[in-house]
Amino acid sequence: MTTSRQLDERYGRTGRGRLPWIIGGAVALAVVVAFGWMTVASTMNAVDADDLGFEVVDEHSVNLRFQVTGPAGADILCAVEAQDEEFGVVGWKIVEIPASESHAQALTVSIPTVATATTSLVNTCWVS
Repeated sequence: MTTSRQLDERYGRTGRGRLPWIIGGAVALAVVVAFGWMTVASTMNAVDADDLGFEVVDEHSVNLRFQVTGPAGADILCAVEAQDEEFGVVGWKIVEIPASESHAQALTVSIPTVATATTSLVNTCWVS
């Protein structure tokens, strides 16, 4: 009677053929876990800003209303700017937002301008 071991030896099926697949699978799993952790770690400190509106006070200032969503307990900095009708920057300011227990904060800031602004916006925000 022929055993399965004899059949494996006859047709070249040995246990060593599985080792590269096991190593490859372990490496692939490690890469997936590392990529997942990098994604989670980068979004933990992500800051998002939404413009809510603006009001041109006069030719030398504009008020910008915006909401910032970021990690609770972290200081946040935002670069805000005012633009003219040709989208040229006529004023800008760095706004320091102190740490808060809330994830979202609504703010109104006054931006000094060198000419009449037709719009204002949040350029970018980051955790300081």
